[in-house]
Amino acid sequence: MTEMEKMGEKAKIAARTLATAGAKKNEALEAIAAALQANAAKIIAANATDLENGKNNGLSAALLDRLMLNESRIDGIAQGVREVEALPDPIGTVISGSTRPNGLKITKVRVPLGVIGIIFESRPNVTADAAVLCLKSGNAVILRGGKEAINSNICIAEIMRDAVESVGLDRNCIQLVQDTSRASSVELMNLTGYLDVLIPRGGKGLIRAVVDNAKVPVIETGAGNCHTYVDESADIEMAANIIYNAKTSRPSVCNAIETILVHSAVAEKALPAIKARLDEKNVELRGCERTREILGDCVVPAVESDWETEYGDYILAVRVVDSFDEAVAHIAKYSSGHSECIVTSDYKSARRFTEEVDAAAVYVNASTRFTDGGMFGNGAEIGISTQKLHARGPMGLCELTSMKFVIEGDGQVR
Repeated sequence: MTEMEKMGEKAKIAARTLATAGAKKNEALEAIAAALQANAAKIIAANATDLENGKNNGLSAALLDRLMLNESRIDGIAQGVREVEALPDPIGTVISGSTRPNGLKITKVRVPLGVIGIIFESRPNVTADAAVLCLKSGNAVILRGGKEAINSNICIAEIMRDAVESVGLDRNCIQLVQDTSRASSVELMNLTGYLDVLIPRGGKGLIRAVVDNAKVPVIETGAGNCHTYVDESADIEMAANIIYNAKTSRPSVCNAIETILVHSAVAEKALPAIKARLDEKNVELRGCERTREILGDCVVPAVESDWETEYGDYILAVRVVDSFDEAVAHIAKYSSGHSECIVTSDYKSARRFTEEVDAAAVYVNASTRFTDGGMFGNGAEIGISTQKLHARGPMGLCELTSMKFVIEGDGQVR
């Protein structure tokens, strides 16, 4: 038996006990939150090693920002744990029920998925977010992070495992793969018989590799080629503010926008106003020829690949369109199905956009940065599902459950 298979076996045993842990799960979550805050200095020291290694290996400023932990961010992680603790436990919830003509009582109830594997990249907060959501929903988890955050991840995982054990639960509810080689990733993808589902959380390349190669069921998450369309009836100041927030508040995350589409009827007025806001963060614009005619040579000529790129940086593609239909067609061609926004004062355009655009989250007059489990009231999230089976959008507790039928009779036979 390989080390990965041993982890899988431990996870299966832990999952059986966790499925019926009830209120003990909240005790474990409170212990985790307290332990993360009590050990903040230890976590920051481990994170400093990762940051230094990242700088030496040429990580961009945006990726270093994703990697960095400080006391404030650790407090935020702990707060997220407590928010999950405060949420209703989905396990055992009755989804529906009926009594058949023969007297059988049939009830559909929520149950854990079982053992969840999660492959993610350079954000160490995912280690905590994923673990606590899995724990609350009664699932054991095997985490496999990237090499960029390995020291942070090891530190956070051990703190959580100790906290779980301190309240009497199996510490193997949470396990971390410490081997960050490609081989360990491939082995996790092939851990049939142990994993019930595998969730990749990271960039487009990681997600594609998992979807293409995994032998266990996969929930596809994360890739975020998001758009904001400025309609001809848009409030220009509102559009500029929304675009500024959606691009610059944290450009490295998947709900940041990568392209704006501006109706030609308002382009000459809207584009200078939008650029003025984006200049505050020195955002590089890559635009179509009509954009460059309005804004000048400060705009880099856009090429085809710009429309399909998730930059994760202070770069934004810009295209002028002649109609609502042209904007929707562009989104249909290039969107990753994550989050899409229209800025408009026209009710019919707003309704058409929400009905015609196929994405997990569709916005009218609001920043795409709200696509987040916490912002949606679900506490922390495991990721943003961009597929349609079995979950879509921010994946909170209910999305980490399955269901089973419970049938009660009094001697019926068929």
